Amino acid sequence: MAVKIRLQRHGKKNFAFFHIVVADSRSPRDGRYIEQLGSYNPNTNPATINLNFERTLAWIKVGAEPTLTARRILSYEGVLLRHHLDGGVAKGALTQEAADKKWNDWKAERDSKIEAKKTGLKNAAIEARKAAKAEEAKVNEARAEAIAKKAAELAAEQAAAKAAEEAAEAAEEAVEAPAEEAAAEEAPAAE
Repeated sequence: MAVKIRLQRHGKKNFAFFHIVVADSRSPRDGRYIEQLGSYNPNTNPATINLNFERTLAWIKVGAEPTLTARRILSYEGVLLRHHLDGGVAKGALTQEAADKKWNDWKAERDSKIEAKKTGLKNAAIEARKAAKAEEAKVNEARAEAIAKKAAELAAEQAAAKAAEEAAEAAEEAVEAPAEEAAAEEAPAAE
């Protein structure tokens, strides 16, 4: 029986997550499995991988073959490196202490890369928010200037209309005043 370490699809359309399982190679993709080793969620950034490291390493040691995608996940998590180092210790190519040192150095480097990526994503989000806020402030300032300009034009139009209205009233009064004086002069003369 050929045993594979592979992904089993779950979730909904366009939002899948996967279980990492050990299954007979003849069983269907989402069918029966021997053991579930962990899960993989590519929808987060960076992708979330939960893996039972010891059980996965045990299955690799007894000959379970990972699929290409599962191999990349196991390599990312360090299972294949640990298997390689353990093989070197078994052959006498290096000591257990040297293998542990290589493992710990690799693990520290990988963890720092992951932390740097998370920090970079967080800083990029903060910068994007700042840029959006500055752009919004520019748009608001332009709108305020346009409103102020329109209000000034409206005030100037109202002042011009009021001045024209006052001039018309003054002209009317000027025309009415001589007519009233003439009528007043005629009235005493008639008496």
